[in-house]
Amino acid sequence: MTATAIVMMIVAMLVVWGGLAVSIRYLVRNPLSGDLDTSPGDQPSTSERR
Repeated sequence: MTATAIVMMIVAMLVVWGGLAVSIRYLVRNPLSGDLDTSPGDQPSTSERR
């Protein structure tokens, strides 16, 4: 691989992993409104909803 290809690969990896890290940090600081309202045990099963 040439030096240009390696640099471009590193830049692309930083963009992808950096975007993932930023999105995880955003969701931890600003959870979606439905995420805090219920826990998995609070919702009835699909058979009980009918």
